[in-house]
Amino acid sequence: MKKKMTYRAESTNKAWLFLLPALFFILVFNVYPLFRTFYMAVHSNNILKPEFVGLANFPAVFHDKLFILAMKNTLIYSITVVPLSIIISMFIALILNEKIRGNKFFETIFFIPYLTSVIAVGIVFRYLFNGQYGFINHMLSFIGVGPIEFLNNPDYNMLAAIIFGVWNGLAFNIIVILAGLRGIDKDYYKIADTFGASGWEQFKKITLPQLTNIITFLFLTSFIASFKVYNQIFALFNGKAGVGNRLVTAVFYIYKKFYVEYRYGQAMAAAVILFLFLLVMTFVQRAIIRKIAR
Repeated sequence: MKKKMTYRAESTNKAWLFLLPALFFILVFNVYPLFRTFYMAVHSNNILKPEFVGLANFPAVFHDKLFILAMKNTLIYSITVVPLSIIISMFIALILNEKIRGNKFFETIFFIPYLTSVIAVGIVFRYLFNGQYGFINHMLSFIGVGPIEFLNNPDYNMLAAIIFGVWNGLAFNIIVILAGLRGIDKDYYKIADTFGASGWEQFKKITLPQLTNIITFLFLTSFIASFKVYNQIFALFNGKAGVGNRLVTAVFYIYKKFYVEYRYGQAMAAAVILFLFLLVMTFVQRAIIRKIAR
């Protein structure tokens, strides 16, 4: 009996031919840098004549107080910005999903920041946070608060970065959640209305379960992005990691080690530690979200 053949795109030569350009760029700009990072992490800081030093760079990084501070700042930033951004985005998306006047206009307004340069927005936020003439301090003065030196007082640097980070993540999150909301079958809500389910019950029993995959995706991607935060801090504090380097992040630390101190091996060792930490945290976060969703 002749075996039935099933069509598979990847088994055809033409498919691989079309994929070759994309695979080339992935190998050159993604795979090769990753292997190069691991290679440099186990070699000396001499980039021209590197010597194999094994794992010697890793203890040097772990014993660096600046690296501990960088990881601490990055962790605080991530566990604050990511949940706040997703919760606020969910609230805004639920409002936009209702049939209100001008919802298409507001969708466009909320999506515009995603198309704007982070550096340009950071400069605007620098003026908003200014202690003398900033708009935020001007608004706080009406309730008798301030002025607060968000940018010049190290005690408020993290707060400024968190506010900027939350705002910066809203646009993408809103659009993705909104797409998920519009993909939910409306019959679920009609049946729930028939049985007299409240809005909160519908949200808890219908909306959230239907958005589990989207929320998981947003948590994973946002968490990874927040741990690689650099542009926001750079733009907000004019190229510095806060006052007195108090707001140094993991990527700021890697940049300083590589381009300022020329400790290439230690910089790449820090990059490997960050990579492994993110890998573990991604699996842990995914497992937690799946457990909660059940």
